Amino acid sequence: MILLSINLVFRTGLLALLVIIPVQASTGSEAEVPIAWTSTHDDGASRVHLYFFWSQKCPHCLKAVPFIDSLAREHDWLKVHSAEVSQNRKNLERYIRMANSLEQEASSVPAFMVCGRMITGYDSPRGVGQEILALALACKQSPENAASMAKESREFLLPFLGTIDPQSNSLLIFTLIIAGMDSFNPCAFFVLLFLLSLMVHARSRARMLLIGTTFVLISATVYFMFMAAWLNLFMMVGAVPIITVIAGIIAIVIGLINTKDYFLFRQGPSLTIPENAKPGLFRRMRALLKADRLGAMLLGTTALAIAANSYELLCTAGFPMVYTRLLTLNDLGSLEYYSYLVLYNLVYVLPLLVIVLVFSFTLGAYKLSEQQGRFLKLLSGLMMLGLGLVLLFAPAILLTSVWSGLILLCSAIVLAMVIHRLSVSTGNSAG
Repeated sequence: MILLSINLVFRTGLLALLVIIPVQASTGSEAEVPIAWTSTHDDGASRVHLYFFWSQKCPHCLKAVPFIDSLAREHDWLKVHSAEVSQNRKNLERYIRMANSLEQEASSVPAFMVCGRMITGYDSPRGVGQEILALALACKQSPENAASMAKESREFLLPFLGTIDPQSNSLLIFTLIIAGMDSFNPCAFFVLLFLLSLMVHARSRARMLLIGTTFVLISATVYFMFMAAWLNLFMMVGAVPIITVIAGIIAIVIGLINTKDYFLFRQGPSLTIPENAKPGLFRRMRALLKADRLGAMLLGTTALAIAANSYELLCTAGFPMVYTRLLTLNDLGSLEYYSYLVLYNLVYVLPLLVIVLVFSFTLGAYKLSEQQGRFLKLLSGLMMLGLGLVLLFAPAILLTSVWSGLILLCSAIVLAMVIHRLSVSTGNSAG
């Protein structure tokens, strides 16, 4: 399944540490030692065991350390096992082994294990901290049910991805949400639809499929390089809070401009393909129709894709910036970072590939209307506004809770539809 292969790639980065550092093979008896979730005091009182895996290089881990220390001080019935994994190979081995025993992936830190449940990520004492304490309290009150609590599943089924656990895969699901939102890029749709509409007159499915697919693949490559540049910039500056604040402010500005374009199209600043750039793009498209050699056709398509994407980045620069900033707030390896970028770009080009396939097999012609383009701008603007506000006030929530991303997406869709319907009813609709 797709999810299994994705998780395998992500896990490889963490397992690479075990390859780089010489590690003695674990004995079978060590792997079979049962995990102690609860124990009993001499006086008969129950004790709950909390396992905390963290890294000194992880800002969210360092934020969680004082909270975990306070739990140990304030609750004598709670036994905390703190294990730093970046400088201790045995702790890393133990983390992977315990995660495997719970059928989870040891792919990120901080990670908390209590009563057979694993929670990854940390935002605040009132967020993830409250969830950890509530789980520990429930285990203390009913220690005999610790085993059954370990079997409780929070998994659900997603089409094509299979069964997933939203807690342990919050970053994965957030990637799918943001990339899916970014994929509906009005500028990219405009260029591709215009190109394919011109090629309809050639009545060649093979030619249209070749040029369309090449255009999409080159676009994905350019977009990946653009996102990699953002990623490396944020990795270089590290988890400095002011950088996250600046990214949030920029996202809000981009969101306001895109939202403005719905009401005041072509008035004031706009993040769209400039009008003076369109004639040059159209000339390149028409030149492709005259190309009679495969090499010239592919070179022309590559040049067109690079030129078009240099302008399309204006339409969608906000999403890659916000996503890569949030991505670098996770303590991941380079392989995992770039694996997420690959996944993001695969999702990003899916609608474009669907358009190419539909045009190639139907030889139809369709152009994105101004009204549709403006609605997409409104939707992306509202989503960007929401992401910017979250970056400013609670960036960790997007990394630790899958529901935050879903709520943000659904809110943007509903609000955009309401605004559009009101505009239509009052005669101020786009187009």
